[in-house]
Amino acid sequence: MRKLERAFYDRDAQLVARELLGRYLVHRVDGVERIGRIVETEAYLGPHDLAAHSSRGLTPRTRVMFGPPGHAYVYLIYGMHHCVNVVTEPEGTASAVLLRALEPVKNLEGRTQGPGLLCKAMGLDLRHNGADLLGDELYVAESQPLPAIRIVRRPRVGVDYAGHWARRLLRFYIKDNRWVSKP
Repeated sequence: MRKLERAFYDRDAQLVARELLGRYLVHRVDGVERIGRIVETEAYLGPHDLAAHSSRGLTPRTRVMFGPPGHAYVYLIYGMHHCVNVVTEPEGTASAVLLRALEPVKNLEGRTQGPGLLCKAMGLDLRHNGADLLGDELYVAESQPLPAIRIVRRPRVGVDYAGHWARRLLRFYIKDNRWVSKP
């Protein structure tokens, strides 16, 4: 499988969120590849987006979001679930795409519909925060050939506190895919 190049991530978060659909998330754990096809994402557009962690500014938690594109931003939510994002756009922009659901392809056990379940099945946690997605352990790979898909746009999940940002159509998923989360 061919890894996506840095230039793929160094673009608008909404475009990256759509174009991640159908590609493969790969995590090597003890020499075993865990692979899932990305079927659902959410775009977070930087400090002006009140639903984005970066809206609170540069903090130890958000430092990775402000860094260069093509790195993993992993955080803990509710003190128990990990979520993984890919950092997009130029350094300092603080945009990212949350990976919400995977279709299991290889060596995945358990459910993968939802960001916390996705991380659990893939074996991702805070140790992966800041990981370069061009490395050998964790990366996104091309799907050859890229399947024809129909993309659905909906509001993001769980961001009601963000005012008008909660209603923006920044959640993307593959139409009729059974692995998409059920918000």
